[in-house]
Amino acid sequence: YELFAADYLFIESTYGNRFHRSFEDSKAELLEAIRHATSNGEKVIIPAFAVERTQELLYILGEFQRGGDLPDIPIYLDSPLAIKATQIFRNNKKYYDEEAMAIVKEGFDPFNMPNLRFTLATKDSIAINEGSGPAIVIAANGMCTAGRIKHHLKHNLWRPGASLVIVGFQAMGTTGRKIVDGAKSVKIFRENIDVRAKVYTIGGFSAHADQKDLLEWVRNFRESNPGVFVIHGEPTSSQTFADKIKEELGLAVHVPDYRERLILKPVSYTHLRAH
Repeated sequence: YELFAADYLFIESTYGNRFHRSFEDSKAELLEAIRHATSNGEKVIIPAFAVERTQELLYILGEFQRGGDLPDIPIYLDSPLAIKATQIFRNNKKYYDEEAMAIVKEGFDPFNMPNLRFTLATKDSIAINEGSGPAIVIAANGMCTAGRIKHHLKHNLWRPGASLVIVGFQAMGTTGRKIVDGAKSVKIFRENIDVRAKVYTIGGFSAHADQKDLLEWVRNFRESNPGVFVIHGEPTSSQTFADKIKEELGLAVHVPDYRERLILKPVSYTHLRAH
């Protein structure tokens, strides 16, 4: 079934006040971050969520490697959960889409490359920062609040030649958000660490749509004149997006408050059409 109309819409607004770069531009920026750190003999640190975001990054890095664009440096996947999740992706090729299957038919694994190293053991994770020279380090967690990523930030965030690549949403109050917002230093393991690495914020890899895509989705329901509830976003983002819906589409919009109770009554079910 496809929904062409509705009585009410609840829509997320994580990026309700922002626009992403295109996917191609996002890939180009990632490559720029890698080249920046490599040229300085430093590391690329990428905080990433263990499931799906990490695998998307590996897929893109594999594309760079096969195209001859990726520098010959080690790539560390430093998250036990991400390693296990990646193995699931690699073991289930029968579910790949046409693009991924085409890569397999050429004799490559879309989620693997010659320089990829899995660091399951803590001692192997520690060894990454004991060695010098450029490398790409993908570690959890995605908002820099816990896990192995904190160790990599402690050892690399203060290095002017390093790159920090932010590829996911950073919630208010998290270490990652403070860095994105321009903090000159952040506290890691009770120690103030200067932010001297070059920070790249690449929203195009996010699983969340930006304002343009969110608005286009709502537009599909315009003729049925639904009541719209803007949720799952920080207050500023939610309100900005709600105002945009009113301005562009003329729909009634409400941003629910915390613990607000809503009583919704069905208007009709004639809006739902099988297709």
